[in-house]
Amino acid sequence: MGQYYIVKKVLNNNVLIAEHNEYAEVVLIGKGIGFGRKKGERLDPSLVEKVFILKDKDKQEQYKKLLPKLDDDIFDAIVDAFEFIRARTHSLLNEHIHVALTDHIFFSVQRYMKGLMIKYPFLTETKALYPKEYEIASEVVDIVNRAANIHLPEDEKGFITLHIHSALGHKKLSDINKHSRLIGQLIEIIEAELGIKIDKESLDYLRLVRHLRFTLERLNHNDHIGNSSKMSFILKEEYPICYNLAWKLIKIIQNTMKKPIGDAEAVFLTIHLQRIANKG
Repeated sequence: MGQYYIVKKVLNNNVLIAEHNEYAEVVLIGKGIGFGRKKGERLDPSLVEKVFILKDKDKQEQYKKLLPKLDDDIFDAIVDAFEFIRARTHSLLNEHIHVALTDHIFFSVQRYMKGLMIKYPFLTETKALYPKEYEIASEVVDIVNRAANIHLPEDEKGFITLHIHSALGHKKLSDINKHSRLIGQLIEIIEAELGIKIDKESLDYLRLVRHLRFTLERLNHNDHIGNSSKMSFILKEEYPICYNLAWKLIKIIQNTMKKPIGDAEAVFLTIHLQRIANKG
């Protein structure tokens, strides 16, 4: 018999509540999904593949409470943004982002209207860490700006980048936030210890930030790249300042992540730091 949906209630042109033959009540979100629909109507499953489905009861309730607060123009822009994200990533996004990003964009617009701005302190690091997601987030901000005839600050791209990365990688937003914050702090320490201002547009900086990102991700997955004592000895003799700084950074990472790191990480980090120091 296959899957099918029966319309229970149309909330607006882009949202309806439906009954599914396997997982009971769902919220369907998509461009024009509710237009002209009648209660009891059976929906073509091929149409539903093109929309976003909320199955989780808590997410459904959050979404239903949020929906009446949204202006039609803003909500249409948010649906357009989700369509854009899915088209660019070729991914089915997890349910959480529909509620979390809708909520975030709604309050961003509200804050803008009241003249309140929230700074995102790790914008440069986030752009370097997640360039693809940042590019998509920039277009999402443009979609919202055009719809509401406003100009959200650059910082919003950072926040939205994290939401997109969280949805694509099925990662907790809190973990991604923690990583971005930690990397931002490590960069500040590097600049202070080496007495330089790092060029945030340089290739060496991008390589360093991405190395730190992969180090944190490896720790999260308990992956280690082992030890390299011979190379460690050579680098310690050749580049003592960067080698000692590498270990200082590693100790901070270990204390924050509560996980041990092997000698090989110090080798790679020293090489990255030496490149940065040479350009300083």
